[in-house]
Amino acid sequence: MKRVVVYGLLIVCSLLFVAPLFWAVTTALKSPTELYLFPPKWIPSVWKFGNFADAWTIQPFNLFLKNTVIVTLLSTLGQLISCTLVAYGFARFEFKGRDLLFLIVLATMMIPWEVTMIPQYMEFNYLGWINTLKPLIVPSFFGSAYYIFLLRQFILTLPRELDEAATIDGANKFAILVRIIVPLMGPSLILIGVFQMMSCWNDYLGPLIFLNDQSKYTLTLGLSQFKGMFGVDMQSIMAITCLISIPPLAVFFFAQRYIVGGIAGTGIKG
Repeated sequence: MKRVVVYGLLIVCSLLFVAPLFWAVTTALKSPTELYLFPPKWIPSVWKFGNFADAWTIQPFNLFLKNTVIVTLLSTLGQLISCTLVAYGFARFEFKGRDLLFLIVLATMMIPWEVTMIPQYMEFNYLGWINTLKPLIVPSFFGSAYYIFLLRQFILTLPRELDEAATIDGANKFAILVRIIVPLMGPSLILIGVFQMMSCWNDYLGPLIFLNDQSKYTLTLGLSQFKGMFGVDMQSIMAITCLISIPPLAVFFFAQRYIVGGIAGTGIKG
C-alpha cells in the first residue's frame, strides 16, 4: 500500500512538470484562432506542423543558431581548460596562502552577477568588445568558482601515490595532469560541460546587454523578437521554444549517468 501511495504521488508530481511542456508543444501546433479560446483547448483541432518551419524562417534563426553554438562550444571549452588547471593547482600544489586564496575564490560565488554587470560592461566597452561575441566567451577562460570547487574536490579523492609513481617514471606536473588526472576526471568534466552548455544555451541577460546588432544575436534574443509593442506572437514563441529545447534535453538524456557519477565523485573531502 505504501508503495502504491508513493508511486501515485510521483506520477502526480511528474504530470505537474510535464504539463507546461505539453502545453507549449500543443500551442505551437494550434491555429491562430485556437490560441486564446476560453476555456483553453489543450488538443488542437488540426495539427499544424508547418508552424515550426514558419516560425524558424520569420527571423534568421540559422544565424542565431550559429552564434549560439559558437558561444556555447568555446565557453564550455574555456571553462573545462581553466577550471581543470586551477583545481589541479589547489589540490596538488603546496604554496603559501593557498587555503586563503581558495577561500577568496569560493567567496566570489556570493557576489551576484548583477553586481558586476555594470563594471564588466564598462571594461568590455573600453576594450571595444561590445556588440561582439567576445564578452560571452572570453570570461569563461578565467574559470568559475563553483566548477573549480567541484573539480578540486574530485582530485582530492585521488591517491597521491598515482602522482608519485608517475614522477618516478619521469613525468612532470603537467604530464601527470594530462595523462593521469584528466582521464580519471571524465565524469566530473562531463558534468561541468553539461552545466556550462545549458547555462550558455539558455543565457538571455548576457547577450541582451552586450549585443546590439541582430547579426550577433543568440537564440534567446531571437526568441524575444516575437514580442512586439502591440502584441505577442505566442504561436511562434512556443514553436521556437520547443525547437531550441531539443539540444539541452538531448545532451542531458545522454549524459545523465555521467552527471550522477560526476556529482557522486566530487565527494566532500577537503
